[in-house]
Amino acid sequence: MYKDYQIKEPFFEYGPKCYMYGDVLLNMAKGLDELAEKYDVDIVLDIPDTEISNIAKNTKRVHVYTQHMDSLPVGRGMGRTLPEAVKAAGAVGVMLNHAEHKLTLDEIAEAIRRADEVGLATMVCADSIEEVKAIAKLGPNILVAEPTELIGTGKPADKEYVDEVIRVIREINPDIKPFPSAGISKGEDCYNIIKAGSSASGCSSAIAKAENPLALAEEMIAAVRKAWDELH
Repeated sequence: MYKDYQIKEPFFEYGPKCYMYGDVLLNMAKGLDELAEKYDVDIVLDIPDTEISNIAKNTKRVHVYTQHMDSLPVGRGMGRTLPEAVKAAGAVGVMLNHAEHKLTLDEIAEAIRRADEVGLATMVCADSIEEVKAIAKLGPNILVAEPTELIGTGKPADKEYVDEVIRVIREINPDIKPFPSAGISKGEDCYNIIKAGSSASGCSSAIAKAENPLALAEEMIAAVRKAWDELH
C-alpha cells in the first residue's frame, strides 16, 4: 500500500473504458472537476495512458489513474506500460485486475509492489469473496469488489454481498478503502452503496453511454454526498 496517498471519503470513480478519448474525455474530466468542488467529493478517473498527461494538467480535484500497468523495470518491454512512465505522465494511481483485463494473483502482487515503489496508489478489482480475501492480503489502497456477472447490467450487487465484502476487508486490513460496486446505473444505486458502508461508489458504462454523461455523473455524485452526510 502506498502510504503517502490521500483521498477523501466519500469518493466517486468514473471509468470511461475506451468509450471516451480526446476532447470528449477532456471536457468530461473538466466537468467532473467542477462537480468534485461543488459537492466536495474526490473523483477517481481511470483513463487510457494516452489521455493521462492532458487530463492531469487540466484538472485539480480529479485523481487521474491509468487503467492498467505492468510491473516491468525500466529497460526492455516493448508494448508494455512502465510504472515510472505512468507516474511521470501525471497519474497518481493505477487500476488493476479489472474484469476486462484480468491478472493472476502473482501479477497483482508484483504490480502493487512496483506501484508502491514509484508512488502510485492501487485500486484493485476483485470478483468473488475469495478473491476479495486474497487481494486484501496484498494491501492495495482501494479494493473494488464487483461480481463480473453484474458489470454493465444495471443490476447492483445485493446488500448481503456488500456487507460481506466490507466485513472481510476490514477484518484483513482496515486501512484498505472498501468499494463494493458493479451494475451502478443511477443515483439511487450510489446512495444505497454508501449507506451500506462503502467508501465510494462509481460507474463506467452507464455514464459513458448516457445521452448526457455529465448530468448522470452529477446525479450519482450528489447521491454519494447525500448518503455520506446522512450516515456521518
